[in-house]
Amino acid sequence: MNHYEILFIVHPDQSDQVPPLVEKYKGMLTQNGGTIHREEDWGRRKLAFPINKVHKGHYVLLNVECDAAEVDEMAEAFRFNDAILRHMVVRKEHAETEPTQIYKSQKEKDKGSGGGERSERPEPSEEKPEATPESPESPESAEATE
Repeated sequence: MNHYEILFIVHPDQSDQVPPLVEKYKGMLTQNGGTIHREEDWGRRKLAFPINKVHKGHYVLLNVECDAAEVDEMAEAFRFNDAILRHMVVRKEHAETEPTQIYKSQKEKDKGSGGGERSERPEPSEEKPEATPESPESPESAEATE
């Protein structure tokens, strides 16, 4: 069996259908003895360029070990599913099991933001800066009076 990295982008209007889609595709791979080594849901992200006038997509990454026939069957299913904007299958030399850098940074961002809230900004201070009276000797005040 070969190792593959499969990335697919789901139409953002179908984001709520991603978990059932992932389960469907995982089932296709595992029914004939395939193994899933890593599954990452990267969520909605901005696309580098619009695809069919769509600017965002829901990214899903799978690292699997299976036969080429199963991958071909999955790629065929991607082609006939209108919810899948793009897909990419790359053959790997060995199984990838550690989280990707994108997934790690996304998890850290989710932890640090306190559940999706905006980052805290310092509140503007109530005190106003003291106005400095202009001295008559300053060149600016001399120009203003002339």
